Amino acid sequence: MTDSVLDVLLYLFETYAEQEQAADQDVLRDELLLAGFGEPEVDTALDWLEGLSTERDEPFTNEPGERSVRLFNTVELDRLDVDCRGYLMYLEQIGILSAMQRELVIDRLMALGHGQIDVEQVKWVVLMVLFSQPGQESAFARMEDLVFEEHTGSVN
Repeated sequence: MTDSVLDVLLYLFETYAEQEQAADQDVLRDELLLAGFGEPEVDTALDWLEGLSTERDEPFTNEPGERSVRLFNTVELDRLDVDCRGYLMYLEQIGILSAMQRELVIDRLMALGHGQIDVEQVKWVVLMVLFSQPGQESAFARMEDLVFEEHTGSVN
């Protein structure tokens, strides 16, 4: 299910990223169904997007500090392997993600559904989160370079 929901999100991201105005959710839903995506995946993807905008309006109750250490719960540990967790830490260390953005990315990764998450999925979710936030053009450009880089190298 995760791949299908992410496929819908990637389709939306690639198709509508350049538009100034957000399309009506009912219109988007109809267009996605016409494009051949399944109804459950479309509904989950639209809920995912709504959660992304909601999170910007309602910050977490305990905002992480810049020097805070992130401990993952058992559900996150089950879904995010060591490579994914390491990649998130790497992005934070090189200044692409703030601690607050890291939390938003983890929240959105968990909202994709059930199943294991891989580093490629993490990269795309980070891109979507950065794109959704005003003033993050530089971080988005740096992340875009990492996503489209042919030889990603090891982050160990």
